[in-house]
Amino acid sequence: MNVLFEEDGAFRAGSVLADNVTSLQIELASGKRSKVKAANILLRFAAPAPGELLDRAETEAEGIDIDFLWEVCGEQEFGFEELAAEYHGAKPDSVQAAAVLLRLHAAPIHFHRKGRGRFRKAPPEILQAALAGLEKKRQQAAAIERMVDELKHGQLPAEFRPILPQLIYKPDRNRPETKALEAACAETGKSAARLLFDCGALPSTHDYHLGRFLFEFFPDSKGGTGFPYFAPPGESAELPLAAVQAFSIDDAHTTEIDDAFSVTATDGGWQIGIHIAAPGLGFGPDSDLGRIARERLSTVYMPGRKITMLPEDVVEHFTLAAGHTVAAISLYLDVATDYRLLGHETRMERVPIVANLRHHDIEPLFNTDTLAAGLPQFPYCDELKLLWEFAQVLEAGRGKPSDNSNRKDYNFSVDWTADSGIGAEPGKGFVSIEQRERGSPLDTLVAELMIMANATWGAMLRDAGIPALYRVQTAGKVRMSTVAAAHEGLGVDCYAWSSSPLRRYCDLLNQWQLIALLRGEPPPFPPKSADLLAAMRDFELTYAAYAEFQRGMERYWCLRWLLQQGATTVLAQVLREALARLDTIPLVARVPSLPELPRGAHVRLDIEGIDLLEAELRLRYLELAPELAANSGPDAALADDEGDEVAG
Repeated sequence: MNVLFEEDGAFRAGSVLADNVTSLQIELASGKRSKVKAANILLRFAAPAPGELLDRAETEAEGIDIDFLWEVCGEQEFGFEELAAEYHGAKPDSVQAAAVLLRLHAAPIHFHRKGRGRFRKAPPEILQAALAGLEKKRQQAAAIERMVDELKHGQLPAEFRPILPQLIYKPDRNRPETKALEAACAETGKSAARLLFDCGALPSTHDYHLGRFLFEFFPDSKGGTGFPYFAPPGESAELPLAAVQAFSIDDAHTTEIDDAFSVTATDGGWQIGIHIAAPGLGFGPDSDLGRIARERLSTVYMPGRKITMLPEDVVEHFTLAAGHTVAAISLYLDVATDYRLLGHETRMERVPIVANLRHHDIEPLFNTDTLAAGLPQFPYCDELKLLWEFAQVLEAGRGKPSDNSNRKDYNFSVDWTADSGIGAEPGKGFVSIEQRERGSPLDTLVAELMIMANATWGAMLRDAGIPALYRVQTAGKVRMSTVAAAHEGLGVDCYAWSSSPLRRYCDLLNQWQLIALLRGEPPPFPPKSADLLAAMRDFELTYAAYAEFQRGMERYWCLRWLLQQGATTVLAQVLREALARLDTIPLVARVPSLPELPRGAHVRLDIEGIDLLEAELRLRYLELAPELAANSGPDAALADDEGDEVAG
């Protein structure tokens, strides 16, 4: 006697060795023996041999029309042998019965299982819905196959274009487009970004990196530059006019000019003015512009572009541009002839801006060498010298340097009208990278006066019991706080960012608090304000994310600069194991082949490859560069970059 039974969801056939009523000892065609419960036995048969039954039944089952089976069976539950008898018009043999069983089992849409060997036909409406779903899946599978084929041949499927940003940066794995992209990547061995780039979905590698940032942080603002409707800022004509001639000091690309300075002679010395743009006098936190600033939290900087925190026409309204008289909050310092600070006063006023001095124009004339040799005559020469000398006194009083003069700054500029000059990134965008030593007299001058303003106004708010957003540094860790505390790195009792209200929300918030203090009004953010705490948390996270994006884009443009130069080798200094910093541009890269060398050692590296899409640089160690040994040695510039704590 032979039996057909179900085991682990599969049908098996074997010979009975022993029938113990409730269980049977079965020997399969393979020779394996199994103990099978009698309840699992579906069919007992004498012929054919167990090894033939399922093979013949599977062949016969393929010829059974499942739709016909569904039509002829009744509405009630039935066993497969009953249906087989009705289908064949007579008692079926073992192969016929097994064939019907296999066909029923393979059609769960048409027949629902009700037990071992028992079924019930699916209701018509359920069957139609299931068949429609099956057809949809079939069509989707065909569409996926077509899209995969198009991607492999360098064509972008039409379905991709409406959802490209989502598909590139945050794919939904339930969508057929994502499934097609993943399948094509698996078959081609390419990353999703590379495959889409090769299909023309990305205009440039630059757009790919910028697009990722905009997708995450500016999904609803037209590429990061659009603003919703806003009521215009209020006018400040009622403010008194300052009797000063103020000038700013900035780099060539600065348009959000937040700070300016003035020097006025007095009987006992000078009155030094620190003038900060005052958008907080034109709109409040609950205004349209206040909400825009709260949402963006900071201007986003990157080589060649920026995304301003405030609309450009609002920036133009409040920026301290030459030839304009602009609303400002001014900190006046009474300074004796020996540079002692005699007192200070804060005023809200309109300040005439007579000049915007730019680093590239002034630094060749005003630097360490010219100060030592005697300054040539140029506009604002005397004022700058006096401010620099006063800044040195302030720096000495704090006991901390305002900057590390061994570190370098790098200025990126991108000419979007010039060809890139590289085959890997055709189109416009030629980058220039200029190196600039930190700690110049101009840097010291600006940094010390900004520290003075931020520390003074922070202390005023603290002493008045008005909360603000402070930068605090203890035990080497810098953090934001709503409670005034020391900034050990700067050597001040408290430090509230207040000098860049056009480009940082925390400065704008502190300005609103300061304006309330000067007016004798309740502050917009009272003590224990939940809105203040939320703004601090959001600003800190967003500001860090923006800074990380800026570093990433600077890395990208460094790679483009190397391609522009046609560089095949580079010089670098060893930072630590398998890590080196290139000499001429601000780029740190891993060098797996780098041998064990002392920190600061100069090496020559071979450029094996540059991938702009992945922002990767592959380097291989070539040799030590002994010709540079005379310039080597302990270099503070090798230290990892820290965030600049001084507002410019």
